[in-house]
Amino acid sequence: MADTELSTRIRASIKGDVLNDTKTRALFSRDTSIFSRTPEIVVYPKNADDVSALVRTIAGAKKDGIRASVTGRSAGTCMSGGSLTDSVVAVFTKYMNHVIEVREGYAVAEPGVYYRDFEKATLAEGGQILPSFPASREIAAMGGLLNNDSGGERTLEYGKTRKYVEEVDVVLADGTQAVFKSLTKEEVDAKVALDTLEGRIYRDLRALITENKTLIEKARPKVSKNSAGYALWDVMEEHGSMNLAKLICGAQGTLALTTKMKLSLVREQGFRSMLVIFLDDIAVLPEIVRKVLPFNPESFESYDDHTFELAIKFLPQMLSQMGVVEAAKLGFSFLPEVGMVLRGGVPKLVLMAEFSEDTHEEALFKATAAKAALMPLGLPMSIKRDEKASAKYWKVRRESFALLRKNAKGLYAAPFIDDFVVSPDSYPEFMPELNSLLAEYDLLYTIAGHIGNGNFHIIPLMDLSDPTVRDVILELSPRVYDLVIKYGGTTTGEHNDGIIRTPYLPQLFGNEMVSLFEKTKDIFDPTDIFNPGKKVHGTFADIERDMLKSV
Repeated sequence: MADTELSTRIRASIKGDVLNDTKTRALFSRDTSIFSRTPEIVVYPKNADDVSALVRTIAGAKKDGIRASVTGRSAGTCMSGGSLTDSVVAVFTKYMNHVIEVREGYAVAEPGVYYRDFEKATLAEGGQILPSFPASREIAAMGGLLNNDSGGERTLEYGKTRKYVEEVDVVLADGTQAVFKSLTKEEVDAKVALDTLEGRIYRDLRALITENKTLIEKARPKVSKNSAGYALWDVMEEHGSMNLAKLICGAQGTLALTTKMKLSLVREQGFRSMLVIFLDDIAVLPEIVRKVLPFNPESFESYDDHTFELAIKFLPQMLSQMGVVEAAKLGFSFLPEVGMVLRGGVPKLVLMAEFSEDTHEEALFKATAAKAALMPLGLPMSIKRDEKASAKYWKVRRESFALLRKNAKGLYAAPFIDDFVVSPDSYPEFMPELNSLLAEYDLLYTIAGHIGNGNFHIIPLMDLSDPTVRDVILELSPRVYDLVIKYGGTTTGEHNDGIIRTPYLPQLFGNEMVSLFEKTKDIFDPTDIFNPGKKVHGTFADIERDMLKSV
């Protein structure tokens, strides 16, 4: 592709790489969502100053009437289309991929660091981890963890990424750099007095939140985790202090571009035991959750009979990705489950409550005590004494989405109702209604979830080349969300809004609250250059236009 006016300007302004060849552009046209958008230009910035120069160039081009915006991207594992653009994509994994510092209790990293490398560095420094890692931990990067406010299997005990964000270095919409962190009222007052974009952000955002305090607090989702909308309820702290890092976390790069982050860490507990529960009657789910949670499981996960059957069906493919010895061990360990499937005895849900402690005896004691508490319910249960014994269950839970994507011939694992959250107390009423609704459609799907806090991942297998199938996505989504909202839930707990859920934010929050989201976007990004169409101003036409037509 020949250079355009925009690519010429960018090449002249930054030290990093600027590419617009067909192959590179196609490489960044996809993530793990159901969408495709081909960028006009791919930029690999070398450092924060490069990002500043890029943003200034984009802003100047737009002022001159050139269509331009910039979307940040790290590993591209987003399931909502959050990192896709048809303008400029800034890819951080090539150069801005350093773990800068690891100390007791915190680490500093750039957005392009893969989580697997980040964790190696933190474990090496006293056995510390960031516990909010997602299931895609081996392929995800830190920029995505921060900007989606990611969570995963350990969120039940430790919380999501927002809890661990101490500071975020950002580039603002005019190209200036800022550090967002917790500031006292006096420090905020000093920021407000600045005649800069940063000063305007503090000034206008403080006024917006203060004037709409009741509405914002009422809109705060009443479930344990949420990535929908802008987290305006987390910005104002005690006595007039503010923390804009909590707002950047989960904003999907729509308010500023992240160039560095300081994250608090926890010390990894070295021993785990798991209680596995095989469940046929979901009516007892709330009782199970109530009885298990007092024992403080590190994680409480689940997957359904569809996932279980697919894992057995695709066991050879799953094992082929491992070494011979490990595959043999895992394959042998699955023999009892294979027998269960052959006898038609597949449970509706497999529940996994894992307990972590500093000694094996303490972890095993908690698993045993939780099992004893559930004994009156007469459930089939099994204790896996250590991580080796529980590995097969984690393999299925963590790899279910990858299994579907890689092995469903002619079908695409389509995440579009994949991340809602409801209260566990609603399970007996909510889940039958959900299953009844899904039964109206000819769908093959799996349900996996964080059962301890009501976060479910439904991944249907779909033929996206069929227009009627694509119509189902737009028809089914609002019906599922109506049900989720009926039971006091939220549309996304981890995967964020992106292309797929932004148009449904009025359904979740109401128009008045969405108007505050739009004003927030305007305060930070008045010319809409950062990742447009995500969080605000996304449309159903966007979904229809950019949905994959083939796999």
